[in-house]
Amino acid sequence: MTAALKADTAPETGRLAPRRGVWGWMLFDWAAQPFFTVVTTFIFGPYVVSRMASDPAMGQAAWGYGIAAAGFAIAILSPVLGSIADQTGPRKPWIGSFAAIKIASLCALWLAAPGSNLFLVVLCFSLASVAAEFSTVFNDSMMPRLVSKAEIGKVSNIAWGLGYLGGMIVLIFVVACLAASPETGLTIIGMEPLFGLDPRLGEDARATGPLSAAWYFVFILPMFFFTPDAGKGMAIGPAVREGLTELKATLKEVRQRGGILWFLIARMIYQDGVNALLALGGVFAAAMFGWSITEIGLFGIILNVIAIFGCLVASRLDTKLGSKTVVMIALVCLTVATVGIVSTGPGYTLFGMLPLPGADTGGLFGTPAEKAYILFGLLIGIAFGPVQASSRSYLARSVTADEAGRYFGIYALAGRATSFTAPFLVATVTAISGSPRLGMAMILLFLVGGIAVLWPVPYPADRPEERAA
Repeated sequence: MTAALKADTAPETGRLAPRRGVWGWMLFDWAAQPFFTVVTTFIFGPYVVSRMASDPAMGQAAWGYGIAAAGFAIAILSPVLGSIADQTGPRKPWIGSFAAIKIASLCALWLAAPGSNLFLVVLCFSLASVAAEFSTVFNDSMMPRLVSKAEIGKVSNIAWGLGYLGGMIVLIFVVACLAASPETGLTIIGMEPLFGLDPRLGEDARATGPLSAAWYFVFILPMFFFTPDAGKGMAIGPAVREGLTELKATLKEVRQRGGILWFLIARMIYQDGVNALLALGGVFAAAMFGWSITEIGLFGIILNVIAIFGCLVASRLDTKLGSKTVVMIALVCLTVATVGIVSTGPGYTLFGMLPLPGADTGGLFGTPAEKAYILFGLLIGIAFGPVQASSRSYLARSVTADEAGRYFGIYALAGRATSFTAPFLVATVTAISGSPRLGMAMILLFLVGGIAVLWPVPYPADRPEERAA
């Protein structure tokens, strides 16, 4: 631990860094989330599928392959970079370097006009995804140096909630001020799009790339200015050699730490399903119901409002019940929700066992089936923040600050080692069958498999009396 961190320790609160340093760290999630909200899930991704591809099935397949390629790169490099970072010491230079790649790639998405090269668009998106994930690895590995183990679950969930709040604010701005109906040329609040954006050219969706880049740049600055970092370690050359040696030793060591090992295996399975659900949920709705950017954006706003509430509740439950319990509850909710959305179609839900007759009223979400889809979406909103935030706090409680870099690198590996599998399976089944519904159903294999592996995993800190001791 650096001298600066020692000087700022506050024993009465268990905080190892000053309050502004902790808030600077939490604002990283606030800065990073709009990329996932408006680019990956609710605005730009559906635009690529519905406007750039020749048909929705082909678009969903291309988007899925792009996510899979990014996941493969992340899986290979995250543990290596995490181990090297443990040797070099400071995390901020790494975060800054990958921030530059992410910002440049997001700005390039503005060029994704209808008829543009789909491969290049997906490539830029994949580069942004890789850079975003690498930055997150280094940011997460700072957490054990900032707060005590008792506070980690609370801080992690609040930070994730802040992320969803930031994503929701950007999404509301896009829907209210940028995304216009191609027919009327007006946004949902009856105004012309800002900056003279033309929805017929997809400029409202394409603008989400530069907008997310600007938001990210501004709001990661508090972390750079106020959050304490690790002290300087080795030069990069020796750090690479030592980091690779440490990684090899850590991969052997983790096999002796049964709780962590089986948790990482479980996360490898369930996070694959969570990632695919978050990335493809909006795309699936766009293909099934023909939702406009406005409707998809409103759906995203609803989910983010519920997600903030879910993270706030989980911040208390994590402290009282433990991280594993929160993750299990969230996975059950996501499983039920996934069954719900893949069983819903025009005029029915629950695979037709519950007919939902009724004409389209012509308004937003005008059919009963669309309203049922939104109800299942609320269950996703409640769970998809806690499942990730409490997974992060589980590992942070289980490792020391000095080994956090390499273990969070392995954590990213566990989250991404097979992360190409779910989107690849979804994309392939969709392409072969021509059914986006059948493709999305593949996500259930990963959620249920993760629950089965996580169920017997021991974790002493899940028991409040041991955590207090």
